[in-house]
Formats: sequence, structure tokens, C-alpha cells
Amino acid sequence: MSDVLGLPEDIRACLFDLDGVLTQTATVHQAAWKRTFDEFLRNRDPGAAEFSLADYNEFVDGKPRKDGVRDFLASRGITLEEGSDGDLADALTVAGVATRKNELILAELDEHGVQVYEGSMRYLRAARDAGLATAVVTASANGEHVVAVAGFADLIDARVDGVVAATQGLRGKPAPDTFLAGARALGVEPAQAAVFEDALSGVAAGRAGDFGYVVGVDRVGQADGLRERGADVVVTDLDQLLEETP
Repeated sequence: MSDVLGLPEDIRACLFDLDGVLTQTATVHQAAWKRTFDEFLRNRDPGAAEFSLADYNEFVDGKPRKDGVRDFLASRGITLEEGSDGDLADALTVAGVATRKNELILAELDEHGVQVYEGSMRYLRAARDAGLATAVVTASANGEHVVAVAGFADLIDARVDGVVAATQGLRGKPAPDTFLAGARALGVEPAQAAVFEDALSGVAAGRAGDFGYVVGVDRVGQADGLRERGADVVVTDLDQLLEETP
């Protein structure tokens, strides 16, 4: 029944990014990154340009936290010591900046909870009803917590998040490692799986992994960028795919 879902008929599994695809947490992440980096930049140089949405989309979105820290700061010509996972939020290390961001996002989630995209939830349920296997593949180390709070854990067969990636030594997006791990967890070949991503780095990862279909989800007006990175189709919400045959 893949054709009912707007997918090629040989697709047997769906690999969903979390933030910005299933849950409305991408904007929360963006705000937490902005506060983190703006504070860091002001302390270093009061006249520094602020962290922007374009910075988020290009250097941070979809990547593991430490990769996002390194890549954004490198764009400003800044290099920090790596530090360690035990670094406090005020430590001037990659780990310290990442810790600060994580503290902010956890506080926001605890205070406001997790909102889902209803169109994406309809699509997720339709995929399950059609007999397709499902997995969440996210760079977030808080993936399990977010899925549980959002209330759709029963619709997910497997999860590859930041914790799993660290344990298994998987490279972050745009490398395809985490999506490939998701396919393995569901027992399918990459060609039998569809990737659903809103991040430029995530779409690039789907294409790099030779997956059967890559769906770009445009939440912030970057449809052209998603297509350039390799999306087979771009939608603004997943339920637009229902009953659309590619």
C-alpha cells in the first residue's frame, strides 16, 4: 500500500527525523541555539553579529550538538578546545557550549511540553495501517524523552537518537550512518526505506545512503535547498503525500 502513501511501491519502511518532521520542536531548538550562541558571541565580542536562522539551517540543524557547535563557530573563525561531557555550561569548550544548549532545551520541554504536527501524525498512522515499519532517526540525545512526551511511542518500531549514535560510534548527518542504522534496526535494505527530513543535512544524508525515496519537509521556506541536497519530493506537511503516487 506504499502508493497510498505517495511512495514507490517497493518501500517497506519509513525513517522519520523527529524535530521539524513529527514534532514542533525545531523552532524550540533554534531558539535555544540562538540564545546559547548569542550569549557566547557577546561575551567574546559585544559587536559580533548575532546567530541567525540562516546560520541554524546551514551549520546546526539536524546535526549532533557538538558538531553544530564546531561548525557554527568555525564559520566565525572560532576554534575551542573539545573539553569533555562533564563540562559545565559556562566552560569555554565545545562540550560546555553544547551543555548550555541542552540545559535550555530541556527546560523548555519541561515547561511547555511537546507539540506534534497533526498532518505528520496522520501520515505516521497511515504508514502503520499500511503495514510499513517505522523508525525515528534524530541527532537529539533527548529523542526517547521527546517521543514519550509527545505520546506516539506506540507508533514507532525503532529509534536511533544521539545516545544510540554515540554508543555505536555513528557519524552525524550529513553522513548517512544513523539512517543506515535505522534501516538495519527495521530489517530492510536502504533501497526499501524512505527518509523524511526537514534539515538540509538530513536530506543530504538520505541521498548519500542511497535510500529508496527522500522526502523533504519544508517548514521554513527552504524547498529549493532541500531539492538541491537530493529530496525526491518536497512537501510542507506529510499528509500532502497521502494518495499521491510518485
